[in-house]
Amino acid sequence: QVQLVESGGGLVQPGGSLRLSCAVYGSISSIFVMNWHRQAPGKQRELVAAITRGGSTNYADSVKGRFTISRSHAENAAYLQMNSLKPEDTAVYYCNTQDYSDYVHSREGSWGQGTQVTVSS
Repeated sequence: QVQLVESGGGLVQPGGSLRLSCAVYGSISSIFVMNWHRQAPGKQRELVAAITRGGSTNYADSVKGRFTISRSHAENAAYLQMNSLKPEDTAVYYCNTQDYSDYVHSREGSWGQGTQVTVSS
């Protein structure tokens, strides 16, 4: 079992940047895929970025070219670098992981508590 703790959220102006961190407590090598989700008030949860154990990445169209997901085995952490932030990026951002068994059986896996990102002038 893996436990996750997000950090790095805050209030930024449009066009600014933030880097979110996801600390992993457990074996990061057991994680098959790491995801960043976000949920804004009144909206469904949205998958914004994903990275596999092998380093392959995918992004939602809304963030492509602005956000970068990464993971560090040595640091036991995953990151989401967010540039050129827009007001519509405002949401609670969640780190989520699935091990191979979770992925194959479509289980949700582990979740962090979330970190608030607010983009406003």
